[in-house]
Amino acid sequence: MRNLREDFRIGLDKALLHDRAKLYRLSGGRLARSMFRLAVPQVRLKSKVVILDENEESVTIAKKEPDGSFSNEPFRILSTTDFHLGDDPKKRNKTFTLFVKHIKATRPDLVILTGDLILSKFQHIDAIQFAQMMEDIGVYWAFVFGNHEAREPRGPFKHLLMECKIRFPHCLSRKGPDSLHGYVNFHIDILRGENDLLKSLFLLDSGRDALPDDNRRHGFPAEYDGYDYLKKEQIAWYLDMTAELKEKYGQCASFLYIHIPLCEYERITGTDADGRPFRTGEGELLYGDAFETVGSSGYNTGMFDAMKRAGGQAVFAGHDHVNDWCAELDGIRLVYNQFGGYETYTLGDKTGAPETQWPNGVTITDIAPDGTFDVSRRLHSLYPEDLG
Repeated sequence: MRNLREDFRIGLDKALLHDRAKLYRLSGGRLARSMFRLAVPQVRLKSKVVILDENEESVTIAKKEPDGSFSNEPFRILSTTDFHLGDDPKKRNKTFTLFVKHIKATRPDLVILTGDLILSKFQHIDAIQFAQMMEDIGVYWAFVFGNHEAREPRGPFKHLLMECKIRFPHCLSRKGPDSLHGYVNFHIDILRGENDLLKSLFLLDSGRDALPDDNRRHGFPAEYDGYDYLKKEQIAWYLDMTAELKEKYGQCASFLYIHIPLCEYERITGTDADGRPFRTGEGELLYGDAFETVGSSGYNTGMFDAMKRAGGQAVFAGHDHVNDWCAELDGIRLVYNQFGGYETYTLGDKTGAPETQWPNGVTITDIAPDGTFDVSRRLHSLYPEDLG
């Protein structure tokens, strides 16, 4: 049942955005400069993706041709992370201008955002504005929460922030089971034919900071106050869902999208005695580099091992803004989504490199009809005219 107070608040915010849009247009962009939706290039895509089924914890989609047949084209996912959208009109417009240019150039079937998206003073209004922008583009998209968007694992502020986005038709994110930690724990199942599963995408809330009660419940020291971790209930739910999908379709190959990287990322790049990242030599580095240490939790609850048992193929994380590598470890790809924002700390802060050498951008994943996939980077530096 919908929350009437949330309905009223979202309706009020939509009305305010409507008025600010009129002011922006009448002033030629000199007033209401926070309207990034109107400042970015206007793009409209004709998506081949259709929703076949949906509920509170999953959405089933497919790519179809105009005649209703299943497409034999690759399925393309554009993912990015950590916009850290604040209140600087110039930087927010730059962030979304480049984001939209990548979408226009690559024409993805799905866009996925792995957290720390909007942190502005008027967070809920900008969440609605972002969702409206994605509706204008016409591409399906989904998100998970990061560690900066809300302080509480569950609560009215975070719930409203979620509702501001998931009520739009092209947003595929779902609240997920009430028994799980946080909000937005769900999966997207991509079909390539009738009862033929191409890939399952699991999106989980990786939390913010570890809390004493959670630590005690999981057998960790209550005083641990580092980054949060995936809870055992989330992992059990993932295993249950992949088992159900295998029973239904005969197989289940899955990707995981989270904000805080799994502890196994530290097996690829560790931290030396001076706190600097270094390449451990484990796994196979496929591209990229480490410019900061891995910001994973201090506790490993076993998600990586669960993925190995259940047919997991790749993990896509954010959080560490200037790490941009992709590696393969024990048959699973560990990927850092390229961070997309200009209000985060940047590669320039770490190395003094010019902006044309920062790793801001997007990550492209192409899934072939046979289920094989390729992951690559697409950087903002492709558009030097938009760089400062």
